[in-house]
Amino acid sequence: MRIAHLEFPDKPLFLAPMEDVTNGPFRLLCKQFGADMVYTEFVSADALVRGVQRTEQKLQVDDRERPVAIQIYGKDPEAMAEAARIAEAARPDLIDINFGCPVKKVAGKGAGAGLLRNPPLMLEITRAVVGAVQIPVTVKTRLGWSESQKIIVDLAEALQDCGIAALTIHGRTREQMYKGEADWTLIGAVKNNPRMHIPIIGNGDVTTGERAAECFDRYGVDAVMVGRASIGHPWVFREMKHFLQFGEPLPALSYQEQLEILKTHINQTIDWLDERRGILHIRRHLAASPTFKGIPNFKEKRVAMLRAETREELFRIFEQLG
Repeated sequence: MRIAHLEFPDKPLFLAPMEDVTNGPFRLLCKQFGADMVYTEFVSADALVRGVQRTEQKLQVDDRERPVAIQIYGKDPEAMAEAARIAEAARPDLIDINFGCPVKKVAGKGAGAGLLRNPPLMLEITRAVVGAVQIPVTVKTRLGWSESQKIIVDLAEALQDCGIAALTIHGRTREQMYKGEADWTLIGAVKNNPRMHIPIIGNGDVTTGERAAECFDRYGVDAVMVGRASIGHPWVFREMKHFLQFGEPLPALSYQEQLEILKTHINQTIDWLDERRGILHIRRHLAASPTFKGIPNFKEKRVAMLRAETREELFRIFEQLG
């Protein structure tokens, strides 16, 4: 499979862009465990144009992550074009446009999935970004705004006509947020539309190798994007790759092996940010990680783990779980 000049193996798996999740250390871990492409946290075009330092940090990419995409969002075509030029200077392999984020602070202000209510502006933004940069531009969006407004089949053609190199579709509407089940039938309809010639990447509820295989086989997508299943579980890509290759589950990593991966993630995140922000950031991963499932009488330790304020305190709790 190819996206513009980028070549991928058969049935590639991509790490979804997730705010407060896919920072540099996490992307690198997922890459090391088999993710074929990774995406940054989404980057506000307005903040990037204003030179907000914390936003600019999101542009930092490591050559070991490649191929890597920087994802931007906004609702003004000129600001999005300028943000794309700034992001291009950070040397990603792709620029991805976020037309899918459903949260109120983004969609409610007319950006992200909010643009599903204004397709003409969405297309204007897409053309502006494609025209602003020399590297390929891709788009991530949803099925539509609501159950009665699932516009993705026609929208996909229109986005393709704007010059994008690939399209990722999350199988939910904005109205659904992350509730209910992802509907892959319309993703398949886009992929099987004879007028579509760009790669179609499917996203939504892919948590196991079995499900990834089913999505490739049943819907014909060119790649599968993995989001929430990777939080606190970067080795999920190794598990999925093994199933896609051999048709059987990979034996689970031991508790100690999983714990060492989490420790590495904690250390790298603290190095990336600082101890206070790093510990705050890592809590989401610890809360979601499968590592601690099944540990007897874990509730109190879990509360302590998620309240820990230093690396030393957190690692001491790990030792007590030993």
